[in-house]
Amino acid sequence: MTLTEKQQSLIRDLQDQEQMCIQKYDKYAEQAKDPELKRLFGILRDEEQEHYDSLEQCLSGNCPDTPCKTSMSANYNPVATYTGSYNDADKTHDEFLCTDCISTEKYVSGEYNCDLFQFGDEKMRNLFNHIQTEEQNHAEMIYKYKVANNMAQAC
Repeated sequence: MTLTEKQQSLIRDLQDQEQMCIQKYDKYAEQAKDPELKRLFGILRDEEQEHYDSLEQCLSGNCPDTPCKTSMSANYNPVATYTGSYNDADKTHDEFLCTDCISTEKYVSGEYNCDLFQFGDEKMRNLFNHIQTEEQNHAEMIYKYKVANNMAQAC
C-alpha cells in the first residue's frame, strides 16, 4: 500500500494524538485515588498503545487487519468506590480526571471520523472506523465509572 504525503501526515497526526492519550492515561493512573480508576486507566492506555502500533504498521505500508474483538465497554461494570464514607477531595480529583479523559476521547474519535474519508483503501477505512469506535467505547467506560460513583447521572 502506497500512502500519499497527506495521508502519511494524517497518520502521524493521529499517532501524536494516540501518544498523548498513552501519556495521559499513564499519568492519570498514577494520580487517581481510586484503585478501580487506576485499573481502568491502565486498560485504556494499553488499547491506545495498540492504536499507535497499528498506525505505525500503516506508515510502513502494511495496514493490519481489523481485530474482531468484543467491545470491552459492553461488559464493563465498574465497582463503585465512592459510596458510604470517602474523602470528598479524592472523589472531586478523580471526577476531574474522568471528565478530562472523556473530552480527549471525544476529540480523538472526531479526528478519526474526519480522517478516514481521506483514504480510498477499504482496509484503512475499516481500521480507522474500528479505532474510532474504540475511542467512543473508552469514553463510555469512563462515563460508566462516573455514573457508578455518583459523578454523573445515567442517561
